[in-house]
Amino acid sequence: MEKQIVEFSGTSIPLYSVNILIIGSGAAALSAAVNLFELGQKDIAIATDRWGGGTSNNAGSDKQTYYKLSLCSDIPDSPLQMAEDLFNGKCMHGDIALCEAQNSLPAFFNLVRLGVPFPHDRYGAYVGYKTDHDPRARATSAGPLTSHLMFDALAREVKRKGIPVLDHHEVIALLTETKGDENHVIGAVALDLDNLDSENYGFVVFNAKNVVLGTGGPGGMYEASVYPESQLGSTGMAFKIGAVGQNLTESQFGLASVLFRWNLSGTYQQVIPRYISTDRNGGDEKEFLNEFFPDMGTLATAIFLKGYQWPFDPGKIADYGSSLIDVLVFRETVIKKRRVFLDFKNNLTGSGILEDFSFDLLSQEARDYLEKSGALFDTPIERLQKMNPLAVKLYKDHNIDLSREYLEIAVCAQHNNGGLKGNIWWESNIKHLFPVGEVNGSHGVYRPGGSALNAGQVGGLRSALYISKKYKGNPMDVSTFMSRVGERIEEKLRFASRIIDDSLEDNYYIRNTRKAIRQRMSYYGAHVRDPHKIKEVVSEAWQLYFQMKSRMKIPSTKNLPAAFKNLDLCLTHAVYLEAIAEYLEKGGKSRGSYLVLDAEGEKPCEKLEDEWRFSLNRDDAFVNRKILEISLDESLSVEKKWVDIRPIPRGEQWFENLWEDYREDRIFALD
Repeated sequence: MEKQIVEFSGTSIPLYSVNILIIGSGAAALSAAVNLFELGQKDIAIATDRWGGGTSNNAGSDKQTYYKLSLCSDIPDSPLQMAEDLFNGKCMHGDIALCEAQNSLPAFFNLVRLGVPFPHDRYGAYVGYKTDHDPRARATSAGPLTSHLMFDALAREVKRKGIPVLDHHEVIALLTETKGDENHVIGAVALDLDNLDSENYGFVVFNAKNVVLGTGGPGGMYEASVYPESQLGSTGMAFKIGAVGQNLTESQFGLASVLFRWNLSGTYQQVIPRYISTDRNGGDEKEFLNEFFPDMGTLATAIFLKGYQWPFDPGKIADYGSSLIDVLVFRETVIKKRRVFLDFKNNLTGSGILEDFSFDLLSQEARDYLEKSGALFDTPIERLQKMNPLAVKLYKDHNIDLSREYLEIAVCAQHNNGGLKGNIWWESNIKHLFPVGEVNGSHGVYRPGGSALNAGQVGGLRSALYISKKYKGNPMDVSTFMSRVGERIEEKLRFASRIIDDSLEDNYYIRNTRKAIRQRMSYYGAHVRDPHKIKEVVSEAWQLYFQMKSRMKIPSTKNLPAAFKNLDLCLTHAVYLEAIAEYLEKGGKSRGSYLVLDAEGEKPCEKLEDEWRFSLNRDDAFVNRKILEISLDESLSVEKKWVDIRPIPRGEQWFENLWEDYREDRIFALD
């Protein structure tokens, strides 16, 4: 990496020239960095707004899952079988599924080599367990903080290899040029957060031959979110340059705590805590689930099943299924404006409607699980302490004592299954741009729990291999680069200068626009969607974006990062809402992790209001047979395209032929 100072319209700005710029510092981005270095590519730089600030280092669950090919001796498995299970989640391209399956073991054992403590027995068998949407017990875990341990191991390796890290550098734009009929990324613009008060507003420019984008999902779009508060996302800057998004309708939502953001899956539910709601001040306490379930056994079992049926799923609402709980929590918190808590101190009570909790009332599955776990104790907290003491400690480490206090919860956005389109080497339609991790929309409608961690590691590995073989070499010379991007850099500088108004007393505009974005997505683009309101909401989203472009004002240079981030989030949420509107216009019904209200559908529960009627998609529905791709042209007009789902590649491999293809690098052909 080479650094020099250049001038744009008389303003001096640092410029870094590098072969590979990696944006973000999560596990997927660091996987790319480590793999690139080991493949001989040393001209690398990592730019991140906050080292360790993303989801990888700050998220987890009771037993955070990593999904990979089964390694237990008595469970038959193969990459093709794993690919089929990923593919059967609907709307996932088969060649991507095969890549994620085929490369799961190299990616997994790379983490083992780097020191992630995935458990194995005395013989070296990595025994697995079943997770959601998983038929073969492929899941493993290093505890509640699996992705944090992955980040730690990869970060140590980045440091050991001496890969440069530019911390406190928030990338705000990607730079491109057109070659023939293709768009190529050639660099990026960032803000140095430690130098915002300088004459150049902290602007930094990167001249890069390749960009690996590992900035995670757009967690900042949602008001009800279990994403770490530091995880905002930056998908908008990719949309801005014409990167194609796919499956943007598909996200995952589930129950989570809100003061300390954490998924409440697994043992948090299997110990059967008490659900209560209160008014906004904590009064009028009631066990609100009781009036909707026919008996205590059905209610308690539904709570238990929520443990490994954690993501909200409209297919698990009927007949008092576990996802009815998510609907009722949403009804309390969003519709009735009450607060909802989990109580681990006390068992469920009938409140005069149902009988009180007893183990004898549970389904055989639930009772057997607790009995085999040695957890038939008197209270939920005792059961949790026995089954998963680390889950209790986790909250205590964040000043929440589950043995003494209630835990406030909501139905929260947790993961984006869609994102930017990538090919089998994780390259976007924008040449030399490689989205890895959650920002890459490799998943379909459903995915096995923990497959996202695998996909991020595989994406880092695959993109590194392709770059090392096909895209080596230096970035363009600086004078040529400046002539091609100068006008865009100067426009960014003018915009920054224009929006600063030191007569303002606070960043009112920033706070209110971000609040508007988050409320719009949580109310209309999350796990409950209303076809009758979506077009109006899309229009409002675009109106806000163009208003922000023309009217936004901030009190000081310190607010520049938030201003650019709000623009990115606003553009992102407008594109996501466009995708949702297109899906609904094509007749899309409830699927995945969201419920589409439908007056002609069935009521999920007799005691719920008629407005909760919904229908599930038929298996052969148009939206299940195609994948929606969406992008923006240079004028920000929306382009939508429904494409066929590519099948899983099959056919006999003859070793001698493959060996020749490998020696001649023909395996990198994309046709």
